[in-house]
Amino acid sequence: MLFLIILLIIICVALGLFVLIQNPKGGGLATGGSGSNMFGVQRTGDVLEKGTWVLLTLIVVISLAVTAIGKTGGTTSGSTDSKIQEQLDKTPTPSPIGGALGTAPATAPATTTDTSKK
Repeated sequence: MLFLIILLIIICVALGLFVLIQNPKGGGLATGGSGSNMFGVQRTGDVLEKGTWVLLTLIVVISLAVTAIGKTGGTTSGSTDSKIQEQLDKTPTPSPIGGALGTAPATAPATTTDTSKK
């Protein structure tokens, strides 16, 4: 699973580079109000554009694989819980009414009055 996460990070960085390297198509705010090139650059079978779609597809597939492995536990040695989950299992769950039934309410600590103030 760690391998897939590292691979996912590398692909995300590569996708960012592919997007930054591409020429703008001239749409949106990049037009600047000029009407001469209204439709932008013609869509061609650009290597960078196809690479962007391939990397995007890989990100989706690997993300789904990481999620599926994470849901099943991803370990082959049985049902070994993480230390965090073990700690959460040990802690008692609080009662929704504020305290356990049959126990006396906690008393407030005794307050001492400071007589040195004038």
